[in-house]
Amino acid sequence: MDRGVWITWYDLPEARRDAYLAWAHETYIPEMLKRPGYVWGAHFATVAKGARATNARDSRNVADDPGLPRGDRYMLIFGARDADVFGNPGPTALHAGLPASSRDMLALRAGERMNLFAEAGRVEGPERDSCPAGSGLPGCIQVGAYNTGWQDEEEMLAFYTQWRMPAMGRTPGCVRIRKLASVAGWAKHGVLYEFMSLQARNEHFMKHEDGHPDMKAWGDRVTKKLTHAPGSSTLAERIWPPVAAK
Repeated sequence: MDRGVWITWYDLPEARRDAYLAWAHETYIPEMLKRPGYVWGAHFATVAKGARATNARDSRNVADDPGLPRGDRYMLIFGARDADVFGNPGPTALHAGLPASSRDMLALRAGERMNLFAEAGRVEGPERDSCPAGSGLPGCIQVGAYNTGWQDEEEMLAFYTQWRMPAMGRTPGCVRIRKLASVAGWAKHGVLYEFMSLQARNEHFMKHEDGHPDMKAWGDRVTKKLTHAPGSSTLAERIWPPVAAK
């Protein structure tokens, strides 16, 4: 139902942030979801660095291209039937046809960067029933967007297929993991981790390789060859639709 994923990363000016968020949640996203093929929409705010569990291995090679936009405070994500939905029309043409008031709001986005992805594979996790496939995204996600040399892509595919994705399928608190292939945007590759909550991610994700030193070594070898987009991997909590209070 939702094999196409459109992700937009950006920042917002503090003075107009509340006005933009009200427009995005009350007008923009609901109107987009009326379009043929669009299945769901979700808006996320990046987690502050101090709230992110990490370790010494969590280092990244980041793209140094000065022309690459560097916004990463928010992620607006749409799911569609497939990636072709986002080509008819494309995001640029779609936005150009919006009313002037909406275009003014879109202009508030700073450092805006976009990728259109086709889902290449997915594995459902232990919490899949809490957020059924095709219903949207759960309360916490982690998104990696990156490139690597073509010579290293086969090994990267093998690593995700043979280890990382099956491991997420066994990790407590994980809803699912999706491997993404870009059809438009800077990053050629992407990975979308879906978790029940930030607490669940912080507690369990960092432990999924414990007891598997061979897999840790393989992961280190693969990840050191990746060049990430600014802010990647991005850890974020959902701000729309609102997450129900427990």
